[in-house]
Amino acid sequence: MQKLYYGGDIITMEQEGDAPEAVLVSDGKIAYVGSAQEAKSLCGPEAVQVDLKGHTLMPSFIDPHGHIVMMAQYTAFANLGACTSFGEVEQALGEYLEGRKDKGLVIGYGYDHNFLKEQEHPTKAVLDKVSATAPVCILHTSGHMCVANSVLLKECGITKDTKDPKGGKFGRDADGEPNGYIEEVPAMQKVLMYMFSKAKGDFGEQMGLAQKAYLKYGITTVQDGATNGTSFQNLAAYAETGGFCLDVVAYLLADEAERVTGEFPAYGNQYQGRLKIGGAKIILDGSPQGRSAWLSEPYEGEETYCGYPACTDEQVEKWVKESVRAGRQLLAHCNGDAASQQYLDAFAKAAEESPERLEKIRALRPVMIHCQTVRESQLDEMAKFGMVPSIFVAHTYYWGDVHLKNLGPVRGANISPVKSALERGLMYNFHQDPPVVEPDMLRTVWCAVNRITRTGQPIGPGQRISVFDALKGVTIHAAYAYHEEGQKGTLAEGKLADMVILDRNPLKVNPMEIKDIQVLETIKEGETLYQKETVIGK
Repeated sequence: MQKLYYGGDIITMEQEGDAPEAVLVSDGKIAYVGSAQEAKSLCGPEAVQVDLKGHTLMPSFIDPHGHIVMMAQYTAFANLGACTSFGEVEQALGEYLEGRKDKGLVIGYGYDHNFLKEQEHPTKAVLDKVSATAPVCILHTSGHMCVANSVLLKECGITKDTKDPKGGKFGRDADGEPNGYIEEVPAMQKVLMYMFSKAKGDFGEQMGLAQKAYLKYGITTVQDGATNGTSFQNLAAYAETGGFCLDVVAYLLADEAERVTGEFPAYGNQYQGRLKIGGAKIILDGSPQGRSAWLSEPYEGEETYCGYPACTDEQVEKWVKESVRAGRQLLAHCNGDAASQQYLDAFAKAAEESPERLEKIRALRPVMIHCQTVRESQLDEMAKFGMVPSIFVAHTYYWGDVHLKNLGPVRGANISPVKSALERGLMYNFHQDPPVVEPDMLRTVWCAVNRITRTGQPIGPGQRISVFDALKGVTIHAAYAYHEEGQKGTLAEGKLADMVILDRNPLKVNPMEIKDIQVLETIKEGETLYQKETVIGK
């Protein structure tokens, strides 16, 4: 089947300033990009002609880091993102519980203590008001903290005698009793495993809702970062039913990567039912807005506290060595510059063996996720290893004011240093870490271009980049991180017809208006999967 697109602006992302008149799609791939007259001459009698009516066609967006399984699970939970006080958290959870037939479990997500009136995390005392009989758990928007009520603490055996695990901690009252606040995965693990094992839901239905959430933002390739064995089994089963309309790239938890890849060889670096295993993922620290990211210098107002590591140097060195040996791409969550250094040091040690080993590392394209406080010298080191900085640049808006408070005016202003990465020739990309924030790519582009906080304060204007360079971060550079730049990321002959139609051209509007541009249509391999107000397909 052929489709001819014409009658509007076309951004190829091949070269800045490209202005073809038409794009011809044939059998899911781009057959021609150029003049409308030539494109029409290549059309068969059955070709469908699509008049853009002045709208803009460009490559669809690519999510280079996120958690589609969590996005799916969260569709069944209470959204606390709009809450501004403990009272509103309690009210939202109560309304959620009231609307459920199953009263045996309450899970909420998206609260942020930084924007609550009390300026602190809720405790079990707040959640006990929601239910004194059912387990209640709320997840911080960062995913690095949660709060449990008294019932849940008891169910999980968390008492005064429970010791803080390495890389995590339990909040406590003055007498040492746990107050319900829990920080970082090693401490949260038991609670989350209990809650998610009890949460009931139709995986297929939830995954369908998650896919729709990405499609409305023009995204056709997504990630599931830090996938455990059970989750991958669920993803593979869903793929076998033909459930995916998006391409999904899973990065397995490093300790399970070898086993799961061996159990599912058909998915290793190749799509099967639109699902593939891209590599492995490790988490090296926490959240800067939660003050658990691992920094080399203390947080503002602290004498010595710098956050803390999630892993030992030996663990990181082991995972890096295994990834290089297996030829497996490795992603590492690094928010603090000390965590970034730990990751870089592990690659430096792995590369010491021979020049051939360094070239093998470069070919793998290891990724540093978030890069919030990465230093200039560390970007230089990343260039040596061919490392990809996947930058959560939307932090400049969502938590920019918090970073200025937590990190001070100099470090705070330099979060998400995209311009510095660009100047070093690094293949940076941008993500939203869904479900941390909505996968709104155009808002992310707006953030990279304007760098303005929620309160309207400029934050690191020297790190602003052009609109075209920002669009690279969600198209061709994101494809590069997946080793898919030959198939995706630009409009060029032979590539997949993964495209998006926008109501305005982001290269022509006032930069402050980019976040207001609407996705009108999302196209995957020539098939329209989303039209504004109407989702088509699975």
